[in-house]
Amino acid sequence: MKFGIIGTGMISEFHALAIEAMENGSLHSCYNRSPEKAQAFAAKYGIESHTSLEAFLADPELKIVTIGTPSGAHFDPAMAAIAAGKHVICEKPLEITPERIDQLIGAAEAKQVTLAAILNRRFNAPIQQLKRAVDTGRFGQLSLVEASIKWFRDQAYYDSAAWRGTWALDGGGALMNQSIHIIDQLLYCVGPVKRVSASVACVAHEGIEVEDTAVAILEFENGARGVIQGSTACYSTHGHPAEVNICGSKGSAFLADEAFRVWDFAEAQPIDTTIHAELMEDTESIGIGANDPTKINFTGHQHNFEEVVSSIQQNRRCSVDAHEARKAVELIRAIYDSAIKQGQWIDLSPPTQ
Repeated sequence: MKFGIIGTGMISEFHALAIEAMENGSLHSCYNRSPEKAQAFAAKYGIESHTSLEAFLADPELKIVTIGTPSGAHFDPAMAAIAAGKHVICEKPLEITPERIDQLIGAAEAKQVTLAAILNRRFNAPIQQLKRAVDTGRFGQLSLVEASIKWFRDQAYYDSAAWRGTWALDGGGALMNQSIHIIDQLLYCVGPVKRVSASVACVAHEGIEVEDTAVAILEFENGARGVIQGSTACYSTHGHPAEVNICGSKGSAFLADEAFRVWDFAEAQPIDTTIHAELMEDTESIGIGANDPTKINFTGHQHNFEEVVSSIQQNRRCSVDAHEARKAVELIRAIYDSAIKQGQWIDLSPPTQ
Protein backbone atom coordinates (compact mmCIF):
# COMPACT_ATOMS: atom_id res chain seq x y z
CA MET A 1 0.00 0.00 0.00
CA LYS A 2 1.17 3.52 -0.74
CA PHE A 3 1.78 5.87 2.18
CA GLY A 4 1.76 9.65 2.39
CA ILE A 5 3.16 11.68 5.28
CA ILE A 6 1.68 14.88 6.71
CA GLY A 7 4.51 16.84 8.29
CA THR A 8 8.21 16.79 7.44
CA GLY A 9 9.88 17.19 10.84
CA MET A 10 11.96 14.81 12.94
CA ILE A 11 9.16 12.35 13.63
CA SER A 12 8.26 12.22 9.94
CA GLU A 13 11.81 11.11 9.27
CA PHE A 14 11.16 8.08 11.51
CA HIS A 15 7.98 7.42 9.55
CA ALA A 16 9.78 7.61 6.22
CA LEU A 17 12.58 5.27 7.29
CA ALA A 18 10.09 2.78 8.73
CA ILE A 19 7.94 2.79 5.59
CA GLU A 20 11.00 2.33 3.38
CA ALA A 21 11.92 -0.77 5.39
CA MET A 22 8.47 -2.35 5.02
CA GLU A 23 7.66 -5.24 2.70
CA ASN A 24 3.94 -4.46 2.39
CA GLY A 25 4.06 -0.70 1.92
CA SER A 26 5.89 2.08 0.10
CA LEU A 27 6.36 5.81 0.59
CA HIS A 28 4.50 7.76 -2.09
CA SER A 29 4.11 11.42 -1.11
CA CYS A 30 4.33 14.09 1.57
CA TYR A 31 2.52 17.28 2.54
CA ASN A 32 3.77 20.44 4.20
CA ARG A 33 2.48 24.01 3.85
CA SER A 34 6.06 25.18 3.34
CA PRO A 35 7.18 24.56 -0.28
CA GLU A 36 10.82 24.47 0.78
CA LYS A 37 10.26 21.85 3.49
CA ALA A 38 7.95 19.74 1.33
CA GLN A 39 10.34 19.75 -1.61
CA ALA A 40 13.41 19.02 0.52
CA PHE A 41 11.69 16.05 2.20
CA ALA A 42 10.41 14.73 -1.14
CA ALA A 43 13.83 15.03 -2.77
CA LYS A 44 15.45 13.14 0.10
CA TYR A 45 13.10 10.17 -0.29
CA GLY A 46 12.32 10.34 -4.00
CA ILE A 47 8.59 10.96 -3.58
CA GLU A 48 5.92 13.48 -4.60
CA SER A 49 5.50 16.68 -2.59
CA HIS A 50 2.38 18.76 -1.98
CA THR A 51 1.70 22.12 -0.39
CA SER A 52 -2.06 21.74 -0.81
CA LEU A 53 -3.68 19.31 1.60
CA GLU A 54 -6.62 18.92 -0.75
CA ALA A 55 -4.39 17.91 -3.66
CA PHE A 56 -2.37 15.57 -1.43
CA LEU A 57 -5.52 13.77 -0.26
CA ALA A 58 -7.14 13.72 -3.71
CA ASP A 59 -4.44 11.38 -5.07
CA PRO A 60 -6.19 8.04 -5.76
CA GLU A 61 -2.91 6.12 -5.37
CA LEU A 62 -2.56 7.29 -1.78
CA LYS A 63 -4.13 4.76 0.59
CA ILE A 64 -2.63 5.42 4.05
CA VAL A 65 -1.77 8.77 5.62
CA THR A 66 0.61 9.11 8.57
CA ILE A 67 0.48 12.25 10.68
CA GLY A 68 3.56 13.72 12.34
CA THR A 69 2.39 17.21 13.24
CA PRO A 70 2.50 18.55 16.85
CA SER A 71 0.21 16.62 19.20
CA GLY A 72 -2.52 19.24 19.45
CA ALA A 73 -2.57 19.61 15.66
CA HIS A 74 -3.54 16.02 14.86
CA PHE A 75 -7.30 16.46 14.76
CA ASP A 76 -7.81 18.57 11.63
CA PRO A 77 -5.49 16.66 9.25
CA ALA A 78 -6.78 13.34 10.58
CA MET A 79 -10.37 14.41 10.00
CA ALA A 80 -9.51 15.63 6.49
CA ALA A 81 -7.78 12.35 5.62
CA ILE A 82 -10.69 10.31 6.97
CA ALA A 83 -13.17 12.42 5.00
CA ALA A 84 -11.10 11.69 1.88
CA GLY A 85 -11.46 7.95 2.54
CA LYS A 86 -7.84 7.37 3.56
CA HIS A 87 -6.67 5.08 6.33
CA VAL A 88 -4.87 7.07 9.04
CA ILE A 89 -1.92 6.31 11.32
CA CYS A 90 -1.26 9.11 13.78
CA GLU A 91 1.73 9.74 16.02
CA LYS A 92 1.36 9.67 19.78
CA PRO A 93 -0.78 10.88 21.33
CA LEU A 94 -3.49 10.18 18.77
CA GLU A 95 -5.10 13.34 20.11
CA ILE A 96 -4.72 15.21 23.39
CA THR A 97 -8.19 14.51 24.83
CA PRO A 98 -10.43 11.43 24.86
CA GLU A 99 -13.25 13.56 23.49
CA ARG A 100 -11.32 14.46 20.34
CA ILE A 101 -10.32 10.83 19.89
CA ASP A 102 -13.97 9.80 20.16
CA GLN A 103 -14.86 12.24 17.37
CA LEU A 104 -12.14 10.79 15.17
CA ILE A 105 -13.30 7.25 15.92
CA GLY A 106 -16.85 8.13 14.96
CA ALA A 107 -15.72 9.68 11.68
CA ALA A 108 -13.49 6.71 10.80
CA GLU A 109 -16.24 4.21 11.53
CA ALA A 110 -18.66 6.18 9.38
CA LYS A 111 -16.21 6.15 6.44
CA GLN A 112 -15.19 2.53 7.14
CA VAL A 113 -11.48 3.34 7.26
CA THR A 114 -8.85 2.33 9.79
CA LEU A 115 -7.74 4.88 12.37
CA ALA A 116 -4.59 3.73 14.15
CA ALA A 117 -1.86 5.15 16.34
CA ILE A 118 1.87 4.78 16.76
CA LEU A 119 2.26 2.47 19.75
CA ASN A 120 5.66 1.29 18.59
CA ARG A 121 7.00 0.03 21.91
CA ARG A 122 4.32 -2.68 21.95
CA PHE A 123 6.20 -4.48 19.17
CA ASN A 124 9.44 -5.05 21.09
CA ALA A 125 10.05 -8.75 21.81
CA PRO A 126 10.40 -8.26 25.60
CA ILE A 127 7.06 -6.49 25.99
CA GLN A 128 5.36 -9.34 24.15
CA GLN A 129 6.94 -11.81 26.60
CA LEU A 130 5.90 -9.63 29.52
CA LYS A 131 2.29 -9.43 28.37
CA ARG A 132 2.20 -13.18 27.71
CA ALA A 133 3.42 -13.84 31.23
CA VAL A 134 0.64 -11.65 32.66
CA ASP A 135 -2.05 -13.13 30.41
CA THR A 136 -1.09 -16.72 31.28
CA GLY A 137 -1.10 -16.05 35.02
CA ARG A 138 2.61 -16.53 35.68
CA PHE A 139 2.67 -13.59 38.12
CA GLY A 140 -0.17 -15.00 40.21
CA GLN A 141 -2.05 -12.13 41.82
CA LEU A 142 -0.58 -8.88 40.54
CA SER A 143 0.50 -6.68 43.43
CA LEU A 144 2.84 -3.77 42.60
CA VAL A 145 3.47 -2.37 39.11
CA GLU A 146 5.34 0.67 37.88
CA ALA A 147 6.05 2.83 34.85
CA SER A 148 9.19 4.88 35.40
CA ILE A 149 10.39 7.45 32.86
CA LYS A 150 13.31 9.45 34.28
CA TRP A 151 14.39 11.28 31.16
CA PHE A 152 16.10 14.57 30.44
CA ARG A 153 15.34 17.42 28.07
CA ASP A 154 17.39 20.59 28.33
CA GLN A 155 15.92 24.08 28.14
CA ALA A 156 17.00 24.36 24.50
CA TYR A 157 14.65 21.50 23.63
CA TYR A 158 11.62 23.42 24.84
CA ASP A 159 12.92 26.67 23.33
CA SER A 160 13.41 25.05 19.91
CA ALA A 161 9.75 25.34 18.87
CA ALA A 162 6.95 27.60 20.10
CA TRP A 163 4.51 24.70 20.45
CA ARG A 164 6.67 22.71 22.84
CA GLY A 165 5.51 22.83 26.42
CA THR A 166 2.09 24.30 25.62
CA TRP A 167 -1.27 22.84 26.57
CA ALA A 168 -2.77 23.67 23.19
CA LEU A 169 -0.21 21.91 20.99
CA ASP A 170 1.79 19.61 23.29
CA GLY A 171 -1.28 18.57 25.24
CA GLY A 172 0.82 18.19 28.38
CA GLY A 173 4.44 17.70 29.29
CA ALA A 174 6.56 14.82 30.53
CA LEU A 175 3.54 12.49 30.66
CA MET A 176 1.67 13.30 27.45
CA ASN A 177 4.77 13.76 25.31
CA GLN A 178 7.63 11.62 26.63
CA SER A 179 6.00 9.05 28.95
CA ILE A 180 2.94 8.07 26.96
CA HIS A 181 4.54 5.03 25.26
CA ILE A 182 5.63 3.55 28.60
CA ILE A 183 2.24 4.28 30.14
CA ASP A 184 0.69 2.49 27.15
CA GLN A 185 2.97 -0.50 27.77
CA LEU A 186 1.87 -0.63 31.41
CA LEU A 187 -1.82 -0.55 30.46
CA TYR A 188 -1.24 -3.04 27.63
CA CYS A 189 0.22 -5.57 30.07
CA VAL A 190 -1.62 -4.92 33.33
CA GLY A 191 -5.03 -3.78 32.14
CA PRO A 192 -7.36 -0.89 32.91
CA VAL A 193 -7.04 1.53 35.82
CA LYS A 194 -9.95 1.99 38.21
CA ARG A 195 -8.89 5.27 39.79
CA VAL A 196 -5.86 7.55 40.14
CA SER A 197 -4.39 10.19 42.44
CA ALA A 198 -1.56 12.42 41.26
CA SER A 199 0.77 15.38 41.69
CA VAL A 200 2.55 17.23 38.88
CA ALA A 201 4.88 20.22 38.71
CA CYS A 202 7.33 22.11 36.54
CA VAL A 203 10.49 22.05 38.65
CA ALA A 204 13.43 22.60 36.29
CA HIS A 205 12.36 24.37 33.09
CA GLU A 206 11.31 27.91 32.27
CA GLY A 207 8.72 29.35 29.93
CA ILE A 208 6.58 26.22 29.58
CA GLU A 209 2.97 25.76 30.66
CA VAL A 210 3.12 22.04 31.38
CA GLU A 211 4.73 19.62 33.82
CA ASP A 212 8.28 18.36 33.63
CA THR A 213 7.76 16.06 36.63
CA ALA A 214 4.79 13.92 37.67
CA VAL A 215 3.89 11.12 40.06
CA ALA A 216 0.64 9.14 40.08
CA ILE A 217 -0.76 6.38 42.28
CA LEU A 218 -2.95 3.87 40.47
CA GLU A 219 -5.55 1.32 41.50
CA PHE A 220 -6.16 -1.23 38.75
CA GLU A 221 -9.37 -3.08 38.02
CA ASN A 222 -7.58 -6.38 38.78
CA GLY A 223 -6.60 -5.25 42.29
CA ALA A 224 -2.98 -4.32 41.62
CA ARG A 225 -1.55 -1.04 42.87
CA GLY A 226 0.85 0.97 40.79
CA VAL A 227 2.94 4.08 40.35
CA ILE A 228 3.79 6.22 37.34
CA GLN A 229 6.86 8.44 37.59
CA GLY A 230 7.50 10.66 34.59
CA SER A 231 10.00 13.48 34.18
CA THR A 232 12.16 15.37 31.73
CA ALA A 233 14.26 16.82 34.56
CA CYS A 234 16.37 13.75 35.45
CA TYR A 235 19.90 14.35 34.19
CA SER A 236 22.06 11.41 33.20
CA THR A 237 25.15 11.30 31.02
CA HIS A 238 23.84 8.42 28.93
CA GLY A 239 20.14 8.47 29.82
CA HIS A 240 18.11 6.39 32.24
CA PRO A 241 16.10 3.55 30.70
CA ALA A 242 12.32 3.74 30.70
CA GLU A 243 11.03 0.92 32.86
CA VAL A 244 7.90 -1.19 33.19
CA ASN A 245 8.08 -3.25 36.36
CA ILE A 246 5.53 -5.89 37.33
CA CYS A 247 5.38 -7.88 40.56
CA GLY A 248 2.94 -10.51 41.73
CA SER A 249 2.55 -13.31 44.23
CA LYS A 250 4.39 -15.75 41.95
CA GLY A 251 6.85 -13.65 39.97
CA SER A 252 8.58 -10.39 39.17
CA ALA A 253 9.83 -8.88 35.92
CA PHE A 254 11.52 -5.52 35.43
CA LEU A 255 11.78 -4.31 31.83
CA ALA A 256 14.30 -1.54 31.06
CA ASP A 257 13.62 -0.25 27.53
CA GLU A 258 14.15 -3.34 25.36
CA ALA A 259 15.72 -5.75 27.88
CA PHE A 260 14.88 -7.24 31.25
CA ARG A 261 16.73 -6.37 34.46
CA VAL A 262 14.73 -9.02 36.32
CA TRP A 263 12.88 -12.11 35.06
CA ASP A 264 12.12 -14.28 38.09
CA PHE A 265 9.20 -16.69 38.62
CA ALA A 266 8.33 -19.25 41.26
CA GLU A 267 7.48 -21.81 38.58
CA ALA A 268 10.08 -22.08 35.83
CA GLN A 269 9.15 -22.59 32.19
CA PRO A 270 11.30 -23.46 29.14
CA ILE A 271 10.93 -19.92 27.72
CA ASP A 272 12.88 -18.59 30.72
CA THR A 273 16.12 -20.04 29.39
CA THR A 274 15.69 -18.17 26.11
CA ILE A 275 14.79 -14.93 27.85
CA HIS A 276 17.83 -15.10 30.14
CA ALA A 277 20.06 -15.85 27.14
CA GLU A 278 18.67 -13.28 24.71
CA LEU A 279 16.56 -10.59 26.37
CA MET A 280 18.42 -9.56 29.52
CA GLU A 281 19.87 -6.10 30.03
CA ASP A 282 23.15 -4.92 28.53
CA THR A 283 24.61 -1.45 28.22
CA GLU A 284 23.55 -1.02 24.59
CA SER A 285 19.84 -1.56 25.22
CA ILE A 286 19.14 1.12 27.83
CA GLY A 287 18.43 4.82 27.77
CA ILE A 288 16.87 4.75 24.28
CA GLY A 289 15.66 8.29 23.60
CA ALA A 290 16.14 9.24 27.26
CA ASN A 291 18.34 12.27 26.60
CA ASP A 292 18.11 12.56 22.81
CA PRO A 293 14.86 11.83 20.93
CA THR A 294 16.78 11.38 17.66
CA LYS A 295 18.37 8.20 19.05
CA ILE A 296 15.11 6.25 18.95
CA ASN A 297 15.25 3.55 16.29
CA PHE A 298 12.48 3.09 13.72
CA THR A 299 12.03 -0.68 13.98
CA GLY A 300 9.01 -0.38 16.25
CA HIS A 301 7.44 2.09 13.83
CA GLN A 302 8.05 -0.36 10.99
CA HIS A 303 6.27 -3.19 12.81
CA ASN A 304 3.50 -0.78 13.80
CA PHE A 305 2.92 0.18 10.15
CA GLU A 306 3.08 -3.45 9.03
CA GLU A 307 0.41 -4.39 11.57
CA VAL A 308 -1.90 -1.68 10.25
CA VAL A 309 -1.45 -2.78 6.64
CA SER A 310 -1.98 -6.43 7.55
CA SER A 311 -5.15 -5.63 9.46
CA ILE A 312 -6.54 -3.71 6.48
CA GLN A 313 -5.68 -6.50 4.06
CA GLN A 314 -7.17 -9.13 6.39
CA ASN A 315 -10.25 -7.03 7.21
CA ARG A 316 -9.74 -7.37 10.97
CA ARG A 317 -9.45 -5.02 13.91
CA CYS A 318 -6.02 -3.44 14.19
CA SER A 319 -4.17 -4.13 17.45
CA VAL A 320 -3.03 -0.48 17.64
CA ASP A 321 -6.30 1.16 16.67
CA ALA A 322 -7.73 4.36 18.12
CA HIS A 323 -9.55 2.53 20.90
CA GLU A 324 -6.19 1.26 22.16
CA ALA A 325 -4.56 4.67 21.78
CA ARG A 326 -7.37 6.30 23.76
CA LYS A 327 -6.55 4.39 26.94
CA ALA A 328 -3.27 6.13 27.77
CA VAL A 329 -4.67 9.55 26.86
CA GLU A 330 -7.66 9.01 29.16
CA LEU A 331 -5.37 8.02 32.04
CA ILE A 332 -2.99 10.96 31.52
CA ARG A 333 -5.88 13.42 31.41
CA ALA A 334 -7.22 11.89 34.63
CA ILE A 335 -3.77 12.38 36.19
CA TYR A 336 -3.85 16.06 35.22
CA ASP A 337 -7.37 16.37 36.58
CA SER A 338 -6.31 14.85 39.90
CA ALA A 339 -3.27 17.13 40.14
CA ILE A 340 -5.44 20.21 39.57
CA LYS A 341 -7.68 18.97 42.39
CA GLN A 342 -4.74 18.57 44.81
CA GLY A 343 -4.45 14.81 44.48
CA GLN A 344 -8.15 13.98 44.66
CA TRP A 345 -8.91 10.44 43.49
CA ILE A 346 -10.31 10.42 39.95
CA ASP A 347 -12.42 7.50 38.74
CA LEU A 348 -11.85 6.35 35.18
CA SER A 349 -14.60 5.10 32.93
CA PRO A 350 -15.20 1.34 33.09
CA PRO A 351 -13.37 -0.63 30.36
CA THR A 352 -15.42 -1.22 27.22
CA GLN A 353 -15.66 -4.58 25.47
